[in-house]
Amino acid sequence: MPAMDAKRALKDIQAGRPAPVYLCYGPEKYKMREFIQVITDSLMGPEDREFAVSKFDLSEMPLSSALDDAETLPFMVPKKLVIAKNALFFTGAKENTKLEHNMDRLAAYLKSPAEHTVVVFTVDADKLDERKKIVKALKDMEAAVPFLSLSPEELTHWVAKQASLLGFTFSGGAADQLILYTGGNLQSLSAELEKISLYVGAQGEATPDVVDQLVARSTEQNVFILIEDIVNVRLERAFVILEELLKQREEPIKIASLIARQFRIMLQVKELGKQGYSQQQMASQIGLHPFAVKVAEGQARKYDGDKLSRIMGELADLDLQMKTGKIDKVLGLELFLLRLAA
Repeated sequence: MPAMDAKRALKDIQAGRPAPVYLCYGPEKYKMREFIQVITDSLMGPEDREFAVSKFDLSEMPLSSALDDAETLPFMVPKKLVIAKNALFFTGAKENTKLEHNMDRLAAYLKSPAEHTVVVFTVDADKLDERKKIVKALKDMEAAVPFLSLSPEELTHWVAKQASLLGFTFSGGAADQLILYTGGNLQSLSAELEKISLYVGAQGEATPDVVDQLVARSTEQNVFILIEDIVNVRLERAFVILEELLKQREEPIKIASLIARQFRIMLQVKELGKQGYSQQQMASQIGLHPFAVKVAEGQARKYDGDKLSRIMGELADLDLQMKTGKIDKVLGLELFLLRLAA
């Protein structure tokens, strides 16, 4: 039995037919939070939430506490919501052994869930352990709802839709640039879209310059963009980013190791591509966002496998020279980037 699709689950919830139990899992936390918010809004008004929503952390409390609460009649409200996070017992992950989670009790609850309660389990894992009876039981009830990373196409569509809801548009590749700067993280994208909307105003237009000016980037994202500039022979821009990183007192050895990580990803993507993997499958295999895989795939096209292996070798040498003081760290990094662009 396949997992329940989030869109179908949302339709049922909005039509006033929520399931008694949901198990939310997958890497897309933002969509998961949105889903739980829709359940909350559909079950009760804001004034009832104090009485009607209970939260449990199953890494610190036993499952029985959450189930006891689910079975207790609601106070002053018709329906209640029990949210139990860190439900690791649905996965193959190692758990806190001090806690006893009674699976028989949960199996019994699933057979006859409380009518006045919706229970939502959340687990920070991309996959469930399909061999476990309790997971099979939830899948049979169509209660397991995956929240997967959006594909690059879905992400582009999502960003355009959010911008339109906020009353502005993107021009000249600025939307892709924003996705690149945030690494495709929906939480960051949402915050940055709000910021851009306030800056450009109603019916405004966000250009690449606006995105450059407003959007904060992590060191990892800056290195990602630096390599994108080198690969596309935009040497000046790459050196501006390097200068910014050094001004922020980023350690050159760390920058070199992040550059090595990106080239390693390119090499992996190239190998997996030869084996016929799709972008989504590569993302799952390497543990990356599909958008990052799409960018790495584009970068990797500029090099053959041998060249990528040679670059990895050069980076290992550079790392050793930097750590043993045989070369000035900043100079070593600059010379490496110049050789790369040659």
